[in-house]
Amino acid sequence: MVSQAEVRTSVASVEATVAQIDAERDRVWETPPAEVLALSRGEVPRGTGAKNNYLSTLIFAENELRTVTDEVLWFAWRTATTKPETDLATLVSYMDEICQYKGNMFDYVGLPEAGSVMKLYVGGILAATTLDEFAELTRAAMTYFNRIHGWVDIAFPWGLINGFKRVNPLQRVADTATA
Repeated sequence: MVSQAEVRTSVASVEATVAQIDAERDRVWETPPAEVLALSRGEVPRGTGAKNNYLSTLIFAENELRTVTDEVLWFAWRTATTKPETDLATLVSYMDEICQYKGNMFDYVGLPEAGSVMKLYVGGILAATTLDEFAELTRAAMTYFNRIHGWVDIAFPWGLINGFKRVNPLQRVADTATA
């Protein structure tokens, strides 16, 4: 695990970190990154997956990306941009902990480059001195991870779900009433 000091010293400036994350987003905007293509073929660097399959790894990758974009980063960005009374140090401390975890999880589920971008984001927020800098870093990370999530979502074998249709509970009640 990379220490806070190592992450902090790897960041040149908040502006440079935003530019680097935005460049990574631009790099993967029109073409899926190699790690997502590899994951879609079942090539997982750490060999993770239950019972020698990669579907469970794809499920975890999809879920981790959805939660980091739709919940963690969005709520942090929203807090930083709408609540000027927010204590930056507390927000950074929370995001450092959860994003270090998410970065490690991305690596575990076959997305080591995404994990590195998350660690870059953490380095940036540790260097941030204002809520505006924090918000700009979080915006950059959110757009990058939304794009990665979109690629994993496209790669996900959604057709498999047809084998797991749920019984309509209202129909069950109606059938019981007429029997």
